[in-house]
Amino acid sequence: MRTLTWRLAAAVIAVAFVAACNTTSSDPYDQSATPPAAVTPAVDREAMKTDEQDAVNAVDSFWRRHFAELFGQPYRSPRVAGSYVGTDGPPCGGEPESVPFNAVYCRPGDFVAWDDNLMAAGYSQIGDAWVYLIIAHEWGHAIQARLRDDRVSVAAELQADCLAGAALQGAADEGLITIEPGDSEEIARTLAAVADDYPWTDVSDHGNAEQRTSAFSTGVEGGVTACTT
Repeated sequence: MRTLTWRLAAAVIAVAFVAACNTTSSDPYDQSATPPAAVTPAVDREAMKTDEQDAVNAVDSFWRRHFAELFGQPYRSPRVAGSYVGTDGPPCGGEPESVPFNAVYCRPGDFVAWDDNLMAAGYSQIGDAWVYLIIAHEWGHAIQARLRDDRVSVAAELQADCLAGAALQGAADEGLITIEPGDSEEIARTLAAVADDYPWTDVSDHGNAEQRTSAFSTGVEGGVTACTT
């Protein structure tokens, strides 16, 4: 099969909402701002759910095929807790409630989950590539949890972007997903939407749009080893 490549724009496009993620119990976006999910967008929920399941299947299949050969240990899929709304999601790490408008990999529970309104906002304003990147990024955190400490970057969020790029490109190369016209622009806009306003300087930072785009592209072009060496 022909190798497909995400060609990300050098200058990513900023959009009007922000998403957050965390590897334990999910730190929310800036609570001083007006929540961007205050009005739930009208989207085709069935189509969105299909894309979510396709993203889970593709990313999990990629790691199931390659994790052992890359890291010399068996692969175990994280549990998919799926979508929730507001504070009704699964608890994590002693926190009784989920964080609204967020996506998370919960290390204590070894699961990935996301707010349905977060997915709908991105699906409506950006496109279906939003769903694939959010899920692939959180799966990247699950992969980090399975690696030796010396393979996990201190810039964990950027490494998760890199692993997402590697997994999505690998899944496309193996025919698990198809990269459609416009997907690269949607990925670029997604990375801009979930970026911080400042460069990566601390373990809690996600990195700015340029850094996140660069990290994703590194995974696309260099594969998993480019993210972990």
